[in-house]
Amino acid sequence: MRHAKSAWPEGTPDHERPLAPRGLRDAPAAGRALARAARIPDLAVCSTAERARRTWELASAEWQTATPVRHDPRMYAAGAADLLEVARETPPEIGTLLLVGHNPGLEELILALAAEGVDDTLAEVRTKFPTSAIAVLDWHSPTWQTLTPHTALLTALTIPRGRA
Repeated sequence: MRHAKSAWPEGTPDHERPLAPRGLRDAPAAGRALARAARIPDLAVCSTAERARRTWELASAEWQTATPVRHDPRMYAAGAADLLEVARETPPEIGTLLLVGHNPGLEELILALAAEGVDDTLAEVRTKFPTSAIAVLDWHSPTWQTLTPHTALLTALTIPRGRA
């Protein structure tokens, strides 16, 4: 999941940028979308950037269950290889992992992992992976350590938007 729409306050370092009003509406909508799709994660790994942390807080507040989260500084400004390394560290008992991060790294990771996509999901990601977007990749293996490029199926792409 890409963080929700952020603001660009003058003089604020990139890492500390907050969510914009639209992001404050979209992040809870992302949480509701994950719940409706029965895709509440067993673990989340979130960037340490303020906009990602706040996206996680607002999205996960929509669930009836508490999901463990790990804030990992490697998620900030990470490329696909870095994100893949983070995913490979996931314990085998975790069935569903949610990465909350940034572009272009997330988009690159999705395109690297997905051998194919349902309907036109891959084409959509290639065109744009906007803020608050959620890509669902299905992959089957006993351990996360064996996750490699072109071994997943992009089953869904959701771009939740909250209401004003």
